[in-house]
This record gives sequence, structure tokens and C-alpha cells, in this order.
Amino acid sequence: MADAGFFRGVAADQDSRFSDKQKKLLKSMHFASNLETKIDMKKVKLDTLKPWITKRLTEILTFEDDVVTEFVFTYLENQYPDLKDMQINLTGFLNAKNARIFVSELCGLLDSAQKSGCGIPEQFVKEKEAQIEKAE
Repeated sequence: MADAGFFRGVAADQDSRFSDKQKKLLKSMHFASNLETKIDMKKVKLDTLKPWITKRLTEILTFEDDVVTEFVFTYLENQYPDLKDMQINLTGFLNAKNARIFVSELCGLLDSAQKSGCGIPEQFVKEKEAQIEKAE
């Protein structure tokens, strides 16, 4: 007997063998508690964070990697970046522990920058003030 043109089986998104790997990782990975904070990048001056990001990634990787650095910069150009998703994607480059530490530190700086009126993290402002006082 002919099928009369009907498709048999299920679609890939309905088959449990082909589940969304990203969702699975979100449930299984450990994330820092501060990643729950929603970051609005319109309130943050990304240019002030770029040197810190580059320096920190170089410290973690022990060499300068433009691909990872540009990945982070591009990810932060979204208005509301999903930092948990960023941690998952960075795990392949930085390992799980280092990715968690880096994204947690970055989230703290982004939150501080968004809460300050000027879009610069409070830590950076204090460091610059101390540097100016030391120079005088």
C-alpha cells in the first residue's frame, strides 16, 4: 500500500536523541551567581573595558589570542549579552574553571559600569585616581 504522500517519523527537533546541546550545557554547568544580572551594554563604555579584557585573556591563556579576544568583543556588542552563553562558548578556549572565573569578573565590571553614571567600572575610576595621586 502507498503512503499517499505523508512523511513518516518525526522531525529532528521532536526527536529526543537530537536535543538542544546548549540547553543541556546550561543545566549541567556551574555558573557564578552574578551572571543573573541583566547587563544593558548601552550604559557601558566597551572601549574602557577592552584593554582589561585583552590583558586578562592573555594572562589566562599565557599567550595573546586575537580570535578569543575578538569573540568576546563581538559578543559584548549585543545590547543584552547572555553571559551564561558566553561562558559556555569560552569553555572550549579557556577550560571550564578559567571561563567561569573570567566571565564572573567581567560580569562584575559590566554591572559596575552600568550602575555608574559614566559607563566606566568603579574599580577603573579608583585605579586611575590612585595613579594620578601617585604621579603628583
